[in-house]
Amino acid sequence: MKNVQELIQAISIGTQEIFSLPALEKKIASNKKLIIKFGADPTAPDLHLGHAVVLSKLRQLQDLGHHIIFLIGDFTARIGDPTGRSKTRPPLTQEQIQKNSKTYLDQVGKILDTSKSTIAYNSTWLSPIALDQWLKICGQVTVARIIEREDFAKRLAEQTPIGMHELMYPLLQGYDSIALKADIELGGTDQTFNLLMGRHLQEAHGMEGQVCITLPLLEGLDGVQKMSKSYGNIIGLAEPAQDAFGKLMSISDTLMWRYYILLLLTPYEKIVAMQNNVIAGTAHPMDLKKQMAFRIVERFWSKPEAENSLKSFEQLFQKRDYSHALHVTISPQEISIIELVKQLPEKLSSTEIRRRIQAGAISVDGEKITDITTNILPKTGMVIKVGKHAIYKIS
Repeated sequence: MKNVQELIQAISIGTQEIFSLPALEKKIASNKKLIIKFGADPTAPDLHLGHAVVLSKLRQLQDLGHHIIFLIGDFTARIGDPTGRSKTRPPLTQEQIQKNSKTYLDQVGKILDTSKSTIAYNSTWLSPIALDQWLKICGQVTVARIIEREDFAKRLAEQTPIGMHELMYPLLQGYDSIALKADIELGGTDQTFNLLMGRHLQEAHGMEGQVCITLPLLEGLDGVQKMSKSYGNIIGLAEPAQDAFGKLMSISDTLMWRYYILLLLTPYEKIVAMQNNVIAGTAHPMDLKKQMAFRIVERFWSKPEAENSLKSFEQLFQKRDYSHALHVTISPQEISIIELVKQLPEKLSSTEIRRRIQAGAISVDGEKITDITTNILPKTGMVIKVGKHAIYKIS
């Protein structure tokens, strides 16, 4: 069995910050089965590899014998996390929340062993809280502390309205840690304030404060913005494996190392060794990227899908054999190029499709589309290329 320092070193791979390291060492040294909390508000139907960064760390902790609680914020989703928001988020309906929650669980099962995890809903304890009890909780946090939060401070400086319900959000998320008796909570770096609020409230209630582990935000396909559906740069966990493989092959050689670290938890010394091999000319970035894409698809989809995706990629992009393109069934009726591309598995928004057309990144049967008003009559055998590594064949 690994000693405490070896376990801490393994857990630290790919993390941004641990609040605090001595507290984590103490918890690990106790040999207790720790309660690890991760919460997600079901505000959109699909998860992507950006979410997989935290989920992969959760799986690592699960494999070390700790208990994972995947918390679905069905109560907090009605408010909407104000993190990074420049304006108040529109509330979701209960129907949207329920639908999104189901798809979350289907996709989380690709990474976590859900049979060994607890799935919790924060409406269970937040809905019954009486007003006098909630006011008592609010009294444990000062207004000054709440408005220290970067996005709130920015909106105040810009005189942008902030709803009172938004100020409550960090407290609601923090109370989840009390209800679950969390030993550790994980989240992206954008969740640091909320995670620390959970620790503060636990201590205010006489509990031992949770350890907060933050993980970097994964850059999307553009290599600049964080992976987000609103930026059109995601690789969705529900996408076909072949599409995901192609998108992974499209990222830059520089970004590849981030994916190795954050999604595959590759130790830094191995990263350095691979980089030195590239510099020495004994390894080619293309081969390392195919290895990365294979391992990511194997990890989050399956080994057979990874094998098929690698074979298809080599036939399609290196040998130009379009028989290996992903086949898509579309009605043979004339439609705009924007509506046609929206029917492809990538599920791009109209805005992103227009941007790609203007960049000359979409072609039909080898001809670039430059006019966003172009109409297309889909035909069997028609080949549509979106970007460098997404090719579809109409059937």
